[in-house]
Amino acid sequence: MDTEHGSQPGGQHDAPHTTHPSDARPVLEGPDIARVLTRIAHEIVERAKGADDVVLLGIPTRGVFLAQRLASKLEQITERKTPVGSLDITMYRDDLRMHPPRALARTDIPGDGIDGKLVVLVDDVLFSGRTIRAALDALNDIGRPRAVQLAVLVDRGHRELPIRADYVGKNLPTSLRETVKVQLAEEDGRDTVLLGAKRTAPGASH
Repeated sequence: MDTEHGSQPGGQHDAPHTTHPSDARPVLEGPDIARVLTRIAHEIVERAKGADDVVLLGIPTRGVFLAQRLASKLEQITERKTPVGSLDITMYRDDLRMHPPRALARTDIPGDGIDGKLVVLVDDVLFSGRTIRAALDALNDIGRPRAVQLAVLVDRGHRELPIRADYVGKNLPTSLRETVKVQLAEEDGRDTVLLGAKRTAPGASH
């Protein structure tokens, strides 16, 4: 979830802007999202040599839903259940002083923990990389994984930190004048990724 930074509705994690439905265009629809998640699941199995010790941790909000979907696809491939949970990064964000207080999301670590496991962080959009940096800090306080990888539905570029996704559903070159909005059926009633023009929220300074 790195439309940065934190979890805001529609996948725009740190932008005080909204997207007009009329000027946003879909770049991924439901069947596309299902297809790329299937591909990512196969890539995880291949790179993890069977995914025996994989733990999926979604970053709230939509990263959690994506992690749950990936866990289902991994079970179809491996015929084993993959532990899945969620990782709240609210208190680890580097912009807490610059934004209003945020409600804490849920951290849910599978019963066997993460020590010695291959943890795959799952998010909807990778943007500056600051959300993922916060997730790594949060993870460090929970345990010591064998390795940490990152799976994202969309990588829109504009990195501010040396962070790279291991699994990417779609690389989507964008300008900073554009906004990427992820909608998932569990939260929004439909599956789509929208690209639109960034609009300053009412009352915001330019």
